[in-house]
Amino acid sequence: MFVLHIALQGCLRGDGVVYGLTADTGGHIRYLLDLVSASAQDRDLARIVVATRLFTGPLGTAYAVPEERISDKVTLVRLASASPAYCAKEEMHAEVAHFAENLVAWIAAQDRAPDLIHAHYADAATVAALVEARLGIPFVFTAHSLGRVKVAMLGGHAPGPDLGRRISAEEAALARARLVIASSRDEAEVQYAGYAAYEPGRIRILPPGSDLGRFAAARPNPRIDAAIGRFLHDPDKPALLALARPVARKNLAALVRAYGESPELQAAANLVIVAGTREDIDSLDGDMAATMRDLLVQIDRYDLYGRVAYPKTHRPDDVPALYAHARARGGLFVNPALNEPFGLTLLEASAAGLPLVATDSGGPNDIVETCGNGLLVDPRAPGSIAAACLRILGDAALYARCVAGGARAAAAYDWDRHAARYHVLLRGLLAPQRAAPPTRQLLVCDIDNTLIGCEAALGIFRRWRSRQAGLAFGVATGRSFHSAMAVLEQQASPRPQVMITSVGSEIYHLDANGVTYTGDAAWGRAIAVDWDRPAVHGALRGLDGLAPQGPLEQRALKLSYFGDAAAAQRVRERLDEAGIPARVIHSHGRYLDVLPAAASKGTAVDHVRTLYDLPERAVFVAGDSGNDIEMLRARVQAIIVANYSDDLASDASLKHSYVARRTHARGVIEGVSHFRRRLADVG
Repeated sequence: MFVLHIALQGCLRGDGVVYGLTADTGGHIRYLLDLVSASAQDRDLARIVVATRLFTGPLGTAYAVPEERISDKVTLVRLASASPAYCAKEEMHAEVAHFAENLVAWIAAQDRAPDLIHAHYADAATVAALVEARLGIPFVFTAHSLGRVKVAMLGGHAPGPDLGRRISAEEAALARARLVIASSRDEAEVQYAGYAAYEPGRIRILPPGSDLGRFAAARPNPRIDAAIGRFLHDPDKPALLALARPVARKNLAALVRAYGESPELQAAANLVIVAGTREDIDSLDGDMAATMRDLLVQIDRYDLYGRVAYPKTHRPDDVPALYAHARARGGLFVNPALNEPFGLTLLEASAAGLPLVATDSGGPNDIVETCGNGLLVDPRAPGSIAAACLRILGDAALYARCVAGGARAAAAYDWDRHAARYHVLLRGLLAPQRAAPPTRQLLVCDIDNTLIGCEAALGIFRRWRSRQAGLAFGVATGRSFHSAMAVLEQQASPRPQVMITSVGSEIYHLDANGVTYTGDAAWGRAIAVDWDRPAVHGALRGLDGLAPQGPLEQRALKLSYFGDAAAAQRVRERLDEAGIPARVIHSHGRYLDVLPAAASKGTAVDHVRTLYDLPERAVFVAGDSGNDIEMLRARVQAIIVANYSDDLASDASLKHSYVARRTHARGVIEGVSHFRRRLADVG
């Protein structure tokens, strides 16, 4: 396989990247270089080329070199565009047509055309679409950051011409790309959702990896310690470390404000801000100069001299020592960005042994949920930032738990794992599709603690599934589509042909390419008829014992809360009193979902059964908990796996179910075999 990456923004080179040199030279370059390095380890990838702009000028002669060999398989190719000089991202729209023509000519000169293009940022996707139109090469898209998110960060005001063009390019990319790669649930489910071309089933979450080994082994460096210490009256106090380019969306000024307005935090710790590399503030690119001036004004306003360090420069290989500096002093890492698409620095800092205080907008949600290594805060609330820092610094047990959580980051966020899943998706997009045998039966399983939860059982299920010709396989889960897909792919589950997600309020069908999915719009319309989400939300506001789950768990056709059985009963009573039709699902003793009255896993399975034109006796369902009751109750051939919860086996409405002797996926197989034998006996 030959993969061509396109990345036009920033100062891209094979090694020695000066991060922060321009406003566009940031995390996306690190992501790209790490991705191609990991991809090169795959024996099936014969060639990888990264195409970027060739430009001349004061930023260095390296960017005018037409070709740079990165490794045996990887080459960086620089092609001219309309302008010979460096172009900031706001100016890139004027370069894409010329660059695309030169890229088409370059491809024509190769012995073999790329099998697939991966475009990074919307301007690269515009190039990829032009190439696809000429040469028929499909492309996938990684946005890295989105224009609509920036508009939201600016208060929702109408975008200027630069942002308007960018958003239009992103819309076109979403509509045209065969697959969209996202880094987090927030990106996949919230950030992209504002686009007209949004189709959740064509987006996959692949968390980036990081070379975390060198951060776990980080040691203090006297040179780094001295560069920081010269700013501080007491350099041995705990350090609140922030490491980010000085651009507005990184929100460093809010961190200074949080520190400046909290005498307790100033007494407890120093603040260390490492904001890129600069010789002279006036020479900084884009909004970086204004951001740095704002930081200095804030430091002066709160008279923080001697308590805040802001060194002018650092090299990429200094970063581990920066984390070690804070760790050695019992400090922590703070990321106050207005939105953080992923957050590689969070993983690095965590691997180095630092607890995190991070924005609740974007990738940090996934990182903190996965690793349990810090606290999330509203980046627009300086008081919350200060309070979270003080909480971790003042609680030794919490500090220790966050440090221990960081040790899990290396296993969870690994580039080899990312590349393996990425390549499976690429191969799937390129593989010729075989006609599926006619569907004679349908199996729908819950995911957590039913299909997955036992690695050995899932391995047996995987082999069993491969021998089941004519059996369509689906899942039904309380998870969102992207959360479900992520865990299924991480566990190497067989790919479902149908996904019933968000407790039955959404349905997705596998596309003919065998990789992407399309949402079932007819199902959404059918269950939304009597659904009044604002009325439900208003009726339940302030109800005793009820607490909303996080923003990512709220869906257009689902409201999710935490609450016990008594709270669930109060919810039912309140909705009945208000005359609001809705279905209330309570599971695992604490999760409470409110859905349209017509929505449930059970009604969703029946909708799918009708689409497949199957009789009732051809459908098997399997589950383990309370949010499976509607599905199990509605099906004659219902399977309860042995590791069930919520006292399912004693539920009078489930007496028809088969309670397996085996747990997890083995119990599913056992149940299907039981019902098939019964059908054979009847037949």
